[in-house]
Amino acid sequence: MSEGKPRVLLVDDEPDIILTIGKRLEVAGFELLVATDGEEALAKAQENPDLIILDLMLPKRSGLDVCSTLRKDSRYETIPIILYTAKGEDDVLGRFQRDPKLLHQWGADAYIQKVDGPAILVEQVRELLSRPRTP
Repeated sequence: MSEGKPRVLLVDDEPDIILTIGKRLEVAGFELLVATDGEEALAKAQENPDLIILDLMLPKRSGLDVCSTLRKDSRYETIPIILYTAKGEDDVLGRFQRDPKLLHQWGADAYIQKVDGPAILVEQVRELLSRPRTP
């Protein structure tokens, strides 16, 4: 983890989500980095965040594509990634619930639906950052 405040990269293309979640993360003591599409997410990952929150539906590259691309690069293999999405249980998240191995095949550490709210997300960020980092 970086010195000082833990750095969280929030990747979402919705300004309201960035504002709401970003404010919650900052109040909770995290330094915020923001990307609004998949290409920008890959570029911002080079700034060494301690954790990445990644929307699935993004312009330019999907969140799952970004996640698997990051996991193929040894520089990012231990950075926790949370998939944070509006997709419902009948979509990708439903498949993750039915087969948790899929989540790890894509390289994510956790997933949270946006309807669960920012408090649950911040709690998950804290929990993942408290774990030992191993590839």
